[in-house]
Amino acid sequence: MNVSIVGATGYGGLELIRLLKMHPKFTITSLHTSSKFGEPIHNEYAHLLHEEYLLNKIDPEKIAKQADIVFLATPSGASSELVSSFKNLDIKVIDLSGDLRLKTPGEYEKWYKRTPAPADLLNKAVYGLSEWNADQIKDAEILSNPGCYPTATLLGLAPLYKAGLASGEDVIVDAKSAVSGAGKSPTDATHFSTMNENFKVYKVHSHQHIPEIEQQLGIWSGKSKPISFTTHLVPMTRGIMVTMYVKLQQKMTTEQLHKLYTETYESHPFVRIQPIGSFPATKQVYGSNFCDIGVAYDERTEKATIISVIDNLVKGAAGQAIQNANLMMGYEETSGLMTLPLYP
Repeated sequence: MNVSIVGATGYGGLELIRLLKMHPKFTITSLHTSSKFGEPIHNEYAHLLHEEYLLNKIDPEKIAKQADIVFLATPSGASSELVSSFKNLDIKVIDLSGDLRLKTPGEYEKWYKRTPAPADLLNKAVYGLSEWNADQIKDAEILSNPGCYPTATLLGLAPLYKAGLASGEDVIVDAKSAVSGAGKSPTDATHFSTMNENFKVYKVHSHQHIPEIEQQLGIWSGKSKPISFTTHLVPMTRGIMVTMYVKLQQKMTTEQLHKLYTETYESHPFVRIQPIGSFPATKQVYGSNFCDIGVAYDERTEKATIISVIDNLVKGAAGQAIQNANLMMGYEETSGLMTLPLYP
């Protein structure tokens, strides 16, 4: 299968290039960006010096003629217009932005402060949480790839919500991300002198991933309840750690909780459950499509503590997008993705 990447010079696009080059079934036919047309990709990124890919203008009709799938690694606001331009062309679309994730009218405007995508696109777009929506993903023509924070959070909460064990009351999500999650363009908040040896909270009660998480939890539980979700920036390049505190409907032991998670994810190769008493660190998933999860039950508070880690650029973006592409094309879910994490 041939694939094209729009937004190839952003961090998500670069990670798509890295992973797709190792894929046994997909061939990159073209890279596209909004600038620097005709230049080789290695002019922008020296680590790709051996690659001769040229950066091309974004021409949907031309892309559709040469590719079976197009990955949109573009900013929110740009993707919805691009998806519309591909709508009647014979090509599958995987959007890595947040433009197609929120289904409830008014939510996108509220959280993203932008005009939403047309309703017909929102209704057609399948939410690509790979481990939990595989049947719909297989038949998708337009796929909305989950955000990085939602991926780590939802994979951590899913077993409790699917089993009816989460009360939905007072769910606390404490999330921490590396700086690459803010994208390639530098800002005052991500400047080296600001972030070096610093640790700070941001977007308190206003992060755009809150409604995405609550939307999926509402689907699983049958009722929508708000969560407390707080995000922090940490001075590292890659990685997300999400710590979740959940009041349960019944008392249980850590052993019972651990059994629930191991049984839930035993057929999902990219979710690895830590042994009892062990909890994951971001370094152990660095550069990989794994989500590692540790669990414990606090008998004093009757709450479950769930710790989930991912690489924000892989499982949180490009890796999950390729995992979804595998499902859409009928390939093995793990095809091209079972690489070992980078360590140290």
